[in-house]
Amino acid sequence: MKRKGTGPDGLVIVDKPAGITSHGVVARIRRLAGTRKVGHAGTLDPMATGVLVIGVEKATRLLGHLMLTDKTYEATIRLGQTTVTDDAEGEPTATVSTDGVTPEAIAKGVTALTGDILQTPSKVSAIKVDGKRSYALVREGAEVELKARPVTVATFTVHAQRAAVAEDGTPLIDLDVTVECSSGTYIRALARDLGAGLGVGGHLTALRRTRVGPYTVQQAHTLEQLEESFGTLPLGAAAAAAFPRWDVDADQARLLVNGVRLKSPGLAPGPVAVFGPEDRFLALVEEKHGQARPLAVFA
Repeated sequence: MKRKGTGPDGLVIVDKPAGITSHGVVARIRRLAGTRKVGHAGTLDPMATGVLVIGVEKATRLLGHLMLTDKTYEATIRLGQTTVTDDAEGEPTATVSTDGVTPEAIAKGVTALTGDILQTPSKVSAIKVDGKRSYALVREGAEVELKARPVTVATFTVHAQRAAVAEDGTPLIDLDVTVECSSGTYIRALARDLGAGLGVGGHLTALRRTRVGPYTVQQAHTLEQLEESFGTLPLGAAAAAAFPRWDVDADQARLLVNGVRLKSPGLAPGPVAVFGPEDRFLALVEEKHGQARPLAVFA
């Protein structure tokens, strides 16, 4: 049962702090919401901060569709040093001077990693290999080879370039960047590949997710704020923000919630949120062969 004073079914937009796993955030929200039916849309590494979309109760059924949306990240990439994990949490594996790396070469490398690309995920990602997480296999000392996959990097913008120095005095370069990309894109892998393309190696030193689909960090609440006052973004409002909308009349609404496929009026590609009279959120549907096929019914 839900505790008195907690929010109804809906989304919680969390500003995740560093040092906690996404699963740890879910555990905190379960306690605050008084229910175990809580999930998240897209993992953030413990090092990363920013937008983590959490679904409570019925809203967990939205999450699989929200994971397909585009995302925005602010990050810092260190050129001249590679690590085991492609980020600052891993041990350095090589350090190379960046004295010969020019801004023009960096711009060319960034351009090569922009658009529709094939990306090999980091070996310490959560991708499953033969039923086990890749990062778990790496910790066990196993050799892991992940396949490259298509992703889209809509924008990859360098805002600032600063000199840095490794512990042994080797000159390095830090880049502050913004990346807008499709779901499934690994920013650690972009850092790794940018450094590799420049011949000096690279890894990620900071990562903050500022947007998941329509949900931004400006809407997000810290865990401390949620401890003080817990609530959710209502299911209908969450769906209306994330998906194209289709309003139906009372007869169509009744047929839809009873499992009848409605004739499609020509819906946008992908999931569409269906609303009935009195702004009641009914379902997510997609068009198939001229009909609206239910993906999930919420009424």
